[in-house]
Amino acid sequence: MNHDKVFIAKSNDLGCASESSQFAAAGSSFKGDSPAMECAYAKLTLSLRVIGRRDDGYHTIEADLITVDFADTLIFERGTGLQVVDEVPGGLGLRDISAGRSNLVNKAMAVVGETAAVRLLKRIPAGAGLGGGSADAAAVLRWAGYKSYKMASRLGADVPFCLMGGMAHVSGMGEQISRSLFEESTFVLMLPPFGLETGRVYEQWDRLPESLRHLSGNSDRTDFVNDLEPAALRLEPQLELWKEAFGNATGLEPHMAGSGSAWFIKGSKVELGLEGRTELIIKDMRAPILEVNSVPAVSA
Repeated sequence: MNHDKVFIAKSNDLGCASESSQFAAAGSSFKGDSPAMECAYAKLTLSLRVIGRRDDGYHTIEADLITVDFADTLIFERGTGLQVVDEVPGGLGLRDISAGRSNLVNKAMAVVGETAAVRLLKRIPAGAGLGGGSADAAAVLRWAGYKSYKMASRLGADVPFCLMGGMAHVSGMGEQISRSLFEESTFVLMLPPFGLETGRVYEQWDRLPESLRHLSGNSDRTDFVNDLEPAALRLEPQLELWKEAFGNATGLEPHMAGSGSAWFIKGSKVELGLEGRTELIIKDMRAPILEVNSVPAVSA
């Protein structure tokens, strides 16, 4: 069986494991005592300050991150190859996610030197600023028993945090992690029908006038500040339309997730006046809205 495929499927389950995936994983553990199924939790960026650009082109940051229960599921079985199953909500699709060598699951498998047939139930959309690919890579590391943040950083700046999960302050290029006291929180997440490339958003940030590079300015306020927001709005003006629609629906200011395109607001759907609503609509475009909850650290 050729596992290097992207499969199209439908699912209403946004948590880590649907009933079908639990059945698929049952009794299939084969690597010591490690589970055959791993959750790959999305992250929300509660604050993000870009400190500067290094000589090698990478950027240093200071950020506060939290994992939430919107997650991909990885199922490991005997064999080789990667299957990607489309369970992204709202019909957003996989946005050209490859099952080839460029996929972070395959890169992580190469780093740990393990072999398995991996079935990835993909719910976190690419290009949303939610760290889906990094979360998938971290799930592979956990399955293989690797806890090294240094190894995780070889796969991407967000992978070390996704390996740990919970709440943390990260700095450097994301590899320096300081665990924060976990807080139970609820957020409403809105997923516009397009994604942004992180690298292009940072390139746009480099081009911004100095006066626009730091949203926090000289203010003492550091929560829900994202220095990448002006760059993302310049790169993709449609983002402003979705931010306004979300803000108008709730009466509160939305916050951009990472490098975009997703937006979030702290609170439940009931608290935000969105009870019973599953999407926002602009003309013929639709954006799913999801209620998500924080989850504690998954790795010591």
